[in-house]
Amino acid sequence: MQKEEEKQKKHIAILGATGSIGTQALDVIAANPDKFVVEVLTSNTQADLLIEQAIRYKPNAVVIGDESLYKKISDALWEHDIKTYAGAAALEQVVEMEEIDMVLTALVGYAGLKPTLNAIAAKKAIALANKETLVVAGDLVTELAAKNRVPLLPVDSEHSAIFQCLAGEFHNPIEKIYLTASGGPFRGWDKTQLESVTRAQALKHPNWEMGAKITIDSATLMNKGLEVIEAKWLFQLKPEQIDVIVHPQSIIHSIVQFTDGSMKAQMGLPDMKLPIQYAMAYPQRIYADFPRFNFLDYPQLTFEKADTETFQNLNLAYEAMNRGGNAACILNAANEITNKAFLDEKIGFLDIARINADCMAKATFVKKPTLDDYIQSNTEARRIAEELINP
Repeated sequence: MQKEEEKQKKHIAILGATGSIGTQALDVIAANPDKFVVEVLTSNTQADLLIEQAIRYKPNAVVIGDESLYKKISDALWEHDIKTYAGAAALEQVVEMEEIDMVLTALVGYAGLKPTLNAIAAKKAIALANKETLVVAGDLVTELAAKNRVPLLPVDSEHSAIFQCLAGEFHNPIEKIYLTASGGPFRGWDKTQLESVTRAQALKHPNWEMGAKITIDSATLMNKGLEVIEAKWLFQLKPEQIDVIVHPQSIIHSIVQFTDGSMKAQMGLPDMKLPIQYAMAYPQRIYADFPRFNFLDYPQLTFEKADTETFQNLNLAYEAMNRGGNAACILNAANEITNKAFLDEKIGFLDIARINADCMAKATFVKKPTLDDYIQSNTEARRIAEELINP
């Protein structure tokens, strides 16, 4: 009887379980033990937290990216009958396990591409929190998902909002979508002010609790640029159909405008657990005890034009999207290097966009890239960015 009950639950693999999205996904699972089972947990380097999670949630298997931590993980989990693996190849292979129903890809950056492609090839439903997978190789990912009839369920709050607005409307053409942005911690600042921005200042996001990489991307508006590219692939849109509007309160998460001029918006308090739960439970909506929005607490919702003159990363994303080919892959690779360099206090805040632009200009452009081309572009763009940072 117990085995039959387990079969009725959705078995989830969480890639990036120790990060912000991964830990919140586990909170959702803990609140819904009758609906979800943890099948696989992975982490790149956070061995202690991964061990703690594994002992609590008892997955079938865990993967640690850093192979030097394998023995530590294995020694801690052997008596719990949890399989332990290590390395990039193991991460790519573990998603193919027969027991898995859904793979939540919450890895940071380019690292999510190959495991996601493998999961799609193995016909696993994808809850996509790793926007870079579509930024880097959106054509390959969406083509493979269509071929294998695998749903790509967005976890980003903005894309989840669009997806929710389209429920019951998938047969109706979209005229335009509006992705909302908080504006980050430096909304309204000019370039002179931004020249002296510190790491600590950039890590203080006004509305959302996120990992360091995405928090810096949000401060530079690169995160919104990556979301624009992701939206193009998720919803099969042209660049001119995607607009960004700054909404400091982060209550309206995004808007769809249809061809008759009517608009739908999805609203709620800024809490990533809601889009995570929506993707994991789709197509059902299940009860959650998250705090409820009260209109009287927000008597004014305001909107502004995004300042792309000061925050040029958003313009670079549109440029990459319009160029097509491997341009977005180049931009993403450069940004992963410049983002880390800023976090390591090697470059200034404004240097991030400047070096990203230089990489786009210098890296080899490929109009119709293969997976090998994307891999080579990623390597080349990272090398160029490193050389620009450390001449």
